Amino acid sequence: MISFKQLPIEAKAAVAAGVVFFSMMLSRSYLAEKLDFRTRRWLLRLQMALFVNTLMVMGSLHVWRSTVTTFTRSSAASSFCFTLWKIAVFMFLALAHSSFFTLLFLVAEEPYFFSLAAYTCLGAYIILIFFLFTLGSVEQAYKFLAGRGAKAGTGNKNRAALKPVLAVLLTVVLTVVGLLNASQPPTVNSVEIPVHKLPSTMNNLKVVLLSDIHLGPTVGKTKLAMIVRMVKALKPDITVIVGDLTDAEAKIIRPAVEPLGELDSPLGTYFVTGNHEYYTSDVSNWFELLQSFNIQPLHNENVKIVSPKSTSDWFCLAGVDDIEAHVLHYSGHGMDLKKALRGCSSEHAIVLLAHQPVAAKWALQERPDINLILSGHTHGGQIFPLNAGAYLLNPFFVGLYKVGQNTFVYVSPGTMYYGIPMRLGSRAEITEIILRSP
Repeated sequence: MISFKQLPIEAKAAVAAGVVFFSMMLSRSYLAEKLDFRTRRWLLRLQMALFVNTLMVMGSLHVWRSTVTTFTRSSAASSFCFTLWKIAVFMFLALAHSSFFTLLFLVAEEPYFFSLAAYTCLGAYIILIFFLFTLGSVEQAYKFLAGRGAKAGTGNKNRAALKPVLAVLLTVVLTVVGLLNASQPPTVNSVEIPVHKLPSTMNNLKVVLLSDIHLGPTVGKTKLAMIVRMVKALKPDITVIVGDLTDAEAKIIRPAVEPLGELDSPLGTYFVTGNHEYYTSDVSNWFELLQSFNIQPLHNENVKIVSPKSTSDWFCLAGVDDIEAHVLHYSGHGMDLKKALRGCSSEHAIVLLAHQPVAAKWALQERPDINLILSGHTHGGQIFPLNAGAYLLNPFFVGLYKVGQNTFVYVSPGTMYYGIPMRLGSRAEITEIILRSP
């Protein structure tokens, strides 16, 4: 019987990750009602950070072995430059590991430089792991097909050294490109969507869609103020924010939220929760703060949007809580479509705000008479290589989808980004939606 001490460090990390995951499930179910609100909030965040970091240990060991250990027997191993390289790799890994802890200690009106550096390293870490794994797989396939087995030789050693060098170079290039892309203002994407049973007096009604701003360690007041200026320049009739506005508690980041008070859409500004609002464990305070800025949360409820030209013409705008509220056992919250659409009949057009595309799919299965669903959550994958995973895990990935005869789903790629200040294979977006009556 192998003892825990005899296990390789990767196996120990996997066991530790399993223990942390079990503790997360325990605290979310059995301990959920036994802990006070503040303790539960901190425990959840700490568990998330520990869980991710224990999983990252396995990747970090592979990075160290590939980029440092591989070269320890070379002639350059004793040089001062190699010592600096080892320090650089260690600092890179340490910053990547510290990124998730900034949510606990480093959230303010504007991002701290440390947070930006840590999350940048996390993004580069993900890219580097991908290339090391991919190039390693290609190398193994080449050896197998070439029938060279495990024979050692100068050529093999050179190829072994080439793999991490190439992976690092590709990572540096893509990291710079990703940082530059994310630093640009969101693009304004104008989309015309026909809405069945929309009154003719509401033809060309303009809805501006925001999603996934993620105020927190790497997004602050300056970026939010820029978004608000861009929205106001579009002069929308309605502004909607479909979740993941924040990653922090309302009290801590309140100064950064103040630009939202400048939104002045004549038919109102509306908000629904995303999964990250529930990760803050502070949804009630966020609702109160948003209401102070004349932003109405739609907490499994709806409002009638009345035509400015005729009070007898209207459509139903509804919003549901994010589906992860149920998973987190968040009291009083969770997607409740029946409650959200109470009073919304198929005689009038129905527009639903639902953060996750999965929720959009469930909603259409229950109420196929919904005419338009506005979602976010996917970020368009945000950075390579996560794009493929986001595509496979969501029934609607990004952009406009037609479902059935009279229903459309639009998924925003996000107005900012989550944590990592990078975008690869995606672009931040403010969506200008023009509603067309049939």
